[in-house]
This record gives sequence, C-alpha cells and structure tokens, in this order.
Amino acid sequence: MTPPELLLASLGSCAGHYAAEYLRARSLPSQGLRVHVEAEKATGPARLGAFRIRVDVPSVDSTHHDSLLRTVKHCLIHNTLLHPANIDVKVETNVRADAA
Repeated sequence: MTPPELLLASLGSCAGHYAAEYLRARSLPSQGLRVHVEAEKATGPARLGAFRIRVDVPSVDSTHHDSLLRTVKHCLIHNTLLHPANIDVKVETNVRADAA
C-alpha cells in the first residue's frame, strides 16, 4: 500500500471502530457494517485535500443516524486531520560534517 492509501485505511478503520463501538454499547447488530473512504488530491503543496467517509449500517434503523454520526466524528484520526498537529521533521545521518 502507498502512504496515502495507509492514511485512508487509518481514517476508515477509525470511523469503523467508533461505529462498531456505538453499536456494541447499545446491543445493536453490526452485520453489514461497511466504511468507504475516498480522497481528492490537491496541489500547492501536493496533498490529499478533501476526504469523504461513508459509513453503511444497513441493519440499524434511521433513529440512530444522528447519534451514530456524532460518534463517528469523535474518531481520533478524523479530529487529527481537522486540527493538524505540529510535525517536527529531522534528518540524521551517520556522517559527521568534519569528516566529509
């Protein structure tokens, strides 16, 4: 898998986990639970610019829709992407500057 595919898998698995926990906590059936994640590329800089998550829960009636949506939106990965963390990048090598 490519790094962007892994990011999408992480986002989808997080959404699925939260949906499954919602269902389990309420003793609701989870048969047919499916999560679909897509993203569009953006430029300037190159990145994934727009994500779409669809959670299909065919065995649960629509009275749970709003609560399930709120629960899935609590996903840690979802919130990390909405409120980006600081990222510190370092490159370290084994060659000392004075040895070169």
